[in-house]
Amino acid sequence: MVHPLVSIALCTYNGEKYLAEQLDSLVGQDYPNLEIIVVDDRSSDSTLIMLEDYAARYPFIKVFQNEQNLGYIKNFEKAITLCNGEYIALADQDDRWDLKKISMMVEQLNGHQLIYHDSAFIDQSGKPLHKKMSDLLHMYAGNDFKPFVFFNCVSGHACLFKKALTAYALPFPKNLFHDRWLAYVATNVGSIGYIDKCLVNYRQHESSDTNILKLERKETKKELHGVPKIKKTLDELEVLLNFGHNADPGFLQKLYRLYAKRLTSFLCPRLMFFLFAHFGSLLYLSKKSTLSKLNFVFKHLWGSKLKGN
Repeated sequence: MVHPLVSIALCTYNGEKYLAEQLDSLVGQDYPNLEIIVVDDRSSDSTLIMLEDYAARYPFIKVFQNEQNLGYIKNFEKAITLCNGEYIALADQDDRWDLKKISMMVEQLNGHQLIYHDSAFIDQSGKPLHKKMSDLLHMYAGNDFKPFVFFNCVSGHACLFKKALTAYALPFPKNLFHDRWLAYVATNVGSIGYIDKCLVNYRQHESSDTNILKLERKETKKELHGVPKIKKTLDELEVLLNFGHNADPGFLQKLYRLYAKRLTSFLCPRLMFFLFAHFGSLLYLSKKSTLSKLNFVFKHLWGSKLKGN
């Protein structure tokens, strides 16, 4: 049986606290044809020493270090470009993988451009939080890009994709998380699949880049409201609109045009009705009630010239 090469792109930055546990779960994968490409983003702790130790013991680990700090999205972009495999999986430094994760994903990728799975949350000490990603979001499979216009259910650590997808997805754009972008691109040029199993223990801690469970932290990012939030959404829509292989460019053009009017208008009834007409797909990923989804739609009636937007 032929086993195509799978590249695991692992990005690290000051990850000494949890890195060994993650590396053990990566080298312990039961898939027989792997390479692990690690790109360190100028760590100042013992991360690089740990990586070099593992690379000395496991020849299929290749370690690179950036000359300057790139930030985690651009670091993943670099790691992906260094991958040689027919398939590529992304890995964070602080999670813990099921040892059958890669083999299951390769087996079920089939004709999809990308496949992903559910994840179970653990706390900083590795204890289960008794919640999984699918408790928070509807997990989408198919070839419709609309669910990813406002939301995302595809976590980077949970996905495996064909290297051919990188011809469309790289370089990663600004103003959008790379995993959401990969899902958006994949649904425009093909389809995505989903495995209803938790194949990663997804660690939540103070230094995590994301805080999906909205756990209490010493420092929390302030949520945007009003004009800043409208501008942020427009920036994201512009990224999607400028993708050169959109399956339905007319849809994005109309949505962007209507959304842009929020900045200069008192009322935006056409935007509200457009969102209402498509809210089944645009809000598919949300697990909120229908009433809450409708509230999301109806509040788009107000332009920035009125309060409450």
